[in-house]
Amino acid sequence: MTVGLALALLFSALLSGLVYYASDLRGREDEKKQTRPNFIIILADDIGWGDLGINLPRTTSHTPNLDLMAQQGMRLLDFHSPASTCSPSRAAILTGRHGLRTGVTHNFGVGSVGGLPLNESTLAEVLHGAGYYTAAVGFDYYLGIPYSNDMGCTDSPGYDLPSCPPCDPDIPVDRGKRGCYSSVALPLFENLSIIAQPVDLWTLAEMYTKTAVSLLHRSRQTGQPFLLYVALSHMHVPLSPGLQTEGEAQDVYHATLREMDGVVGAIKNASDEVGKENTLIWFTGDNGPWNQKCQFAGNVGPFLGRWQTERGGGSAKTTTWEGGHRVPTVAYWPGKIAANTTSKALLSGLDIFRTVLSLAKVEAPSNRRYDGIDATDVLLRGSEAGRKSVLHPNSGAAGQFGDLQAVRLGQYKAFYITGAAEACGGGAGQPELHDPPLIFDLSRDEGEGSPLDPDTSEYQSALEQIQQEREAVMKDIAADRVSRADYSVDPSAAPCCNPDHPTCRCHGRGSRSAGRVLQNDG
Repeated sequence: MTVGLALALLFSALLSGLVYYASDLRGREDEKKQTRPNFIIILADDIGWGDLGINLPRTTSHTPNLDLMAQQGMRLLDFHSPASTCSPSRAAILTGRHGLRTGVTHNFGVGSVGGLPLNESTLAEVLHGAGYYTAAVGFDYYLGIPYSNDMGCTDSPGYDLPSCPPCDPDIPVDRGKRGCYSSVALPLFENLSIIAQPVDLWTLAEMYTKTAVSLLHRSRQTGQPFLLYVALSHMHVPLSPGLQTEGEAQDVYHATLREMDGVVGAIKNASDEVGKENTLIWFTGDNGPWNQKCQFAGNVGPFLGRWQTERGGGSAKTTTWEGGHRVPTVAYWPGKIAANTTSKALLSGLDIFRTVLSLAKVEAPSNRRYDGIDATDVLLRGSEAGRKSVLHPNSGAAGQFGDLQAVRLGQYKAFYITGAAEACGGGAGQPELHDPPLIFDLSRDEGEGSPLDPDTSEYQSALEQIQQEREAVMKDIAADRVSRADYSVDPSAAPCCNPDHPTCRCHGRGSRSAGRVLQNDG
């Protein structure tokens, strides 16, 4: 692997920012129209299942474009992020492998030395080897922020709780007390160069949209198929909706949701013009809402985790309760995916890897094992036969990072360890070990309020099957080629275009990074 490819893969794994397709425009004029499908994967950050208007009907929907895409395609109602925080979820989506296999079990930070281990194969790398052009703002081309949009100061901070001050080298901010970063301004990268530091968060979505639409239109000039990975900063705080309609000034979250929906709509419209009959668009989320952000957090819908919330804390991001990992998901491919359909098939972001490779007729590397399935029959043929099980790892709440704390098997979900995210207003449920585990029947208790009675035959039957599945997966992981991620931190590794300036300030294309570019935190 070349040094350039190795660095590109660092970008590709866990980025928060728009990732888009950029053609090199060197296709021959007489080249036959390509028939291999194109793929656009749009990943929203910290989005709630109930944020999608069509999932939770209300008087006013703030996602008209996504609602339309769902009506023209398929809603996946039982779709889950591979983890409930950013880095492990994104690593799993791009590799089709659990964090226990890739080594990415929790979030990386600004000063992280490593990221996704380079011996892991991403979806982009495999498709690139098969002739695809891949773009992530990372793959063959990159534009975006190298981690979450709250991991650096800006001149005009967005909405957050607590609110954060603008960059000011004379007023240091203790992140532990305030939840803000000030020592390094938030950078915007193009490939390996910092083109602005700090980035203007308020115009970022507009810039991403214009660039993506322009390049998608140019893609028709080449016969090369493409993978476009769009890893949005929305709906992660700080929220910074560039345009607010009258009456929305105090409704920041919904204004931001509308902005995100507008980005999706613009990409969809451009894709339709380029060739909708040959392009799969897959929209999903990396985890549920960040509950402690109160009015700046999303809606988990009916997945309230009542057993936990009655004991303190929230049931969203960082937890294994449904609100932490059941995410709104839409698949759109006119002529291939039947319009206005819904699927209750149990699926995970882990399945994107195998499904895309199957549709592209590309073999996955044979020197490792995968946790995803090929969901082609669900998407194209209406099958409801999804995954047998989903194993939910801890990635930020109770227990050790990577622990498989909860297991979903059919309609049943077992919790071996429970714990909660910090709720709005404070308070978090303490970690609690369960032996035997709590088991919920999601078919009649989607709010996870009343576990089954351990003395019943239903509980005993479900427990036996769940234990067998959990042990089988753990044995498979133990026998696999497992990677180890480097989670060491070095403050000098933070990206900085101008180390002589206290907050690393520069504007204009071509500036080089003086530090390392690292992975996405959640």
